[in-house]
Amino acid sequence: MARRKASVPGEPNGPVATAAGSRPPTSRADYVHTVLHKEILDGTLQPGTPVLQDEIAGRLGVSITPVREALRRLESTGLVTYQAHYGATVTELSPAALTELYQLRAAIEGLAANLAANHITEDDLAELRAIHAEMQSAQQAHDTTALAEGSRRFHATIAHIGGPALLSRHLAGLWDSYPVPHTASVWQFADVAARCVAEHGKLIGALENGDGVTAQRLMEDHITGVPEDREAHELDGPPC
Repeated sequence: MARRKASVPGEPNGPVATAAGSRPPTSRADYVHTVLHKEILDGTLQPGTPVLQDEIAGRLGVSITPVREALRRLESTGLVTYQAHYGATVTELSPAALTELYQLRAAIEGLAANLAANHITEDDLAELRAIHAEMQSAQQAHDTTALAEGSRRFHATIAHIGGPALLSRHLAGLWDSYPVPHTASVWQFADVAARCVAEHGKLIGALENGDGVTAQRLMEDHITGVPEDREAHELDGPPC
């Protein structure tokens, strides 16, 4: 039986995003939540940006009540933070929190890669190779957006192969809670893009060989190297 394709946030088989001005979903609170969630994910609302209830209500044509409900939901998933005497802002991670986030991702994705090596099929390998080929083309074209999106698909696919019951959902939750605008992604730097695409190729090789130990090590090194890339390029903002 064919394995269900991994669900990637922002893609057709992932959570559906509704743009401002489109038909509201089941309730006004759902509508506000969907619009704000999309604006945070695509970088329209940057980390540290104040989220003003009156402005949102006026812009989206709703009362304050559904805005408050939507903000509470965003706070519960970590996308919005409340500060005393200041109100709601888009969550901005400290350097220590960023390090912790990458360590958590490395643990989840490293284990998923190890498990994937024991379960991967020829169809799975073909899908990963296709994504890798697209990313190689994007690298040559210096297409940061395509690289970031391809990387998300690549990592989501491996997580789904290795941990479809739990690991892939935990990873998707991290991505949804700590989104990365393309302007803050390390994929915009040619040296990082070249190295990361090459590392993806090595990961495919380890998975093809059924070498879970090597796949796990490669994945962990791949992810934990990103904070060093960000520091080297003096990049502030959310993680890649």
